Amino acid sequence: MELSLINRMKSITFYKMSGSGNDFVIIDNRSKAVVEKYLSDFIVNVCRRKVSVGADGLILVENSDIADFKWRFFNSDGSKAEMCGNGAICVARFAYINRIAGSKMSFETETGIVYAKIEKNNSAKIKMPDPVDLMTDCSLQLENGTLFFDYINTGVPHVIVAVDKIDDVKITELGREIRFHQRFSPAGANVNFISGREDGVIAIRTYERGVEDETLACGTGSVAAAVVCANKSERKSPVKVLTRSGGYLFIYFKEKNGKLSDIYLEGDARIIYKGELYEDAWN
Repeated sequence: MELSLINRMKSITFYKMSGSGNDFVIIDNRSKAVVEKYLSDFIVNVCRRKVSVGADGLILVENSDIADFKWRFFNSDGSKAEMCGNGAICVARFAYINRIAGSKMSFETETGIVYAKIEKNNSAKIKMPDPVDLMTDCSLQLENGTLFFDYINTGVPHVIVAVDKIDDVKITELGREIRFHQRFSPAGANVNFISGREDGVIAIRTYERGVEDETLACGTGSVAAAVVCANKSERKSPVKVLTRSGGYLFIYFKEKNGKLSDIYLEGDARIIYKGELYEDAWN
C-alpha cells in the first residue's frame, strides 16, 4: 500500500554534488521538470538540511541556443547568483557524465558564456570572468572598530580581509555584519578571511550571502583572494588555496603590465549520490 502510493508520487531526478565541500543539488531541467511557478519555494525547501536533501545551492541545467547548455544558479535562500565557481566545476562534470556536453564545453550564465574542461581525477577547470572593481587597502567602520579590507568582483562581489589566525575568526557574526553593511548595499557582498602560510598556500574562510553562513568552500571567493594577493604581493600562477573543507582550489592566470587575465579555477567535483526527489522533499 505505502509502496504503491510512493510510486504514484511525482518525482524529479537529481544529483547531489560537492566541489571542495561546497554542495549542490543539480537537476536536468531541459524538459521543464521543475514547475516555474513555485520555483523559489522549491529551492528553499529542497536545500533545507536534515528535512530535505540540503545544499548550499541548486542548479538547473537548461537548453541554450548559444552554448552547450544554460544554467540557472540559486542560493539556498532562493536568490539568484550571477556566478559560482564550485557550482560551475560541478555542473561541468554533471554535463559531461550525462552526455549533455563533451569534455570541453561552454555554458550560458548571467555573467556570459563560461568555458570548462574536464580534467583527470574527477576535476574540472573553469575559465572565470575577468575580475572588475578592484579596490585595495580600504577601511570600514564596524561596531567594534575599524576594519581594513580589499574588494573585487569575480562574477559576484567579494570582500577580502587578511587575518593572522584564521581559526580564531568569529566568522558568522563578523561576516554577517560586513555582508549587510550599508557600504555594500543593496546587493551585499561575500566576505572572505584569508591567511598566508609559509608554504605559499592561502587559507580561506568564507561567509556567503544567500547562504547566510560559512560555507566549506567558495570558488569565486578563492579567485578573489588569489587575484588580490597577486596584485598586492606579486604572487605567481598558480595560486593554491586551502578551503575550510581541507580541499584545495587552484587559480591560474596571466599577468601583463600589472593586469591579470585568462583566469582559470580548477577543483574537484564529487558525485555524492543520484536520487529521486519526491513531493515530501519540497513541500
